[in-house]
Amino acid sequence: MNAPSLFFRQAVALLLLACALQVTATAGTLEQIRQRGKLVVGVSYVVPEYTAGTKYRTPESFDSTVAAELAKQLGVKLVTVKVTTKNRQQLLAQQKVDVLLLNLKKDDADALASSARLLPTAYQSRPKLIMRSDTYIKRSPQLKGRTLCVAAGGAYVGSLAAQYGALEKVYKAPADALLALRTGACDAAVHDDAVLNGLLALPEWKKFSASLPLDASPAVLTFAVRRADADLGDYLQQLSQEWSGTGYWAGNRKRWINDVAFEVYLDQNVPDCH
Repeated sequence: MNAPSLFFRQAVALLLLACALQVTATAGTLEQIRQRGKLVVGVSYVVPEYTAGTKYRTPESFDSTVAAELAKQLGVKLVTVKVTTKNRQQLLAQQKVDVLLLNLKKDDADALASSARLLPTAYQSRPKLIMRSDTYIKRSPQLKGRTLCVAAGGAYVGSLAAQYGALEKVYKAPADALLALRTGACDAAVHDDAVLNGLLALPEWKKFSASLPLDASPAVLTFAVRRADADLGDYLQQLSQEWSGTGYWAGNRKRWINDVAFEVYLDQNVPDCH
C-alpha cells in the first residue's frame, strides 16, 4: 500500500508543478512583471543614483519620472537600462527590457514602428535656446564658435555642435547648465521648450528671455512594447489616456520648473554676469 500511495503523491505533485509552469508560461506580460516584482524599462539615459551628502539634481528628461510612476502603479521595483538607436529594437525583441520609453521624433518613431507597438504620451517638446536679453547674438549663424550649455541625458547633446558649429558644454543636470548660463560660463542654454517657457515666466529669469528659433521637429515621449505583449500595450494606452485627462503632465512640468529654479537659486553664490 505504501508504494502505490507514494507513487500517487509524486504523480500528483508533478502534475501540479506542470500546471503551475504552464500557467506561468501563458500568463500575460503584466502578470509576469508583477510575479517577478520588477519592471525593466529601456531609456536613453540612466539617471545616476542619488548619493547621500551630494546635491540633489532634477534630471533633464521626464522618462525617469514616468518610468517610476509606471512601476509604482504596478507595485514593482523599477530597473532602468540604457539603450541606443542601434540596440533598442534588439533588446526589446529579446525581452531584455519590458518596455522602451523614449523621446521620439517622427523619423525615429517610423523606424521603430516596424518592429514594435508605439504608444505616444501627451508630452511633446522642441529644443528651446535661451540667452541673456541683452545678447548680441541675433541670428543662428552667430552661434558658430559660441558656447552652448546642455544637460546630460537630454535629446540635444551632440546635435548643436553638428548643426550650428557651436561648442557644447555638457553638465550633469539642467540646474548646472542653467547656472552656467546665469554666471556667464555659457553664451546660451538649450532645453525642452515645454519647461523652459514656464521657467522664463518666473521674475528672476526675465533677463534671460532672449531666444533663437532652432530648426527641429517635435519629439514625443513614447512607450514601445513588443506586439505580442498586447496586455501591457493596452494597459499603457489606458494609463496614458488617464494621464492626458488629468493634470498629470501640467503637474510634472510645474514641479520641474520649481525644482530646477530652486536648485539654481541655492547654488548661485555669485551675481548674474553682466
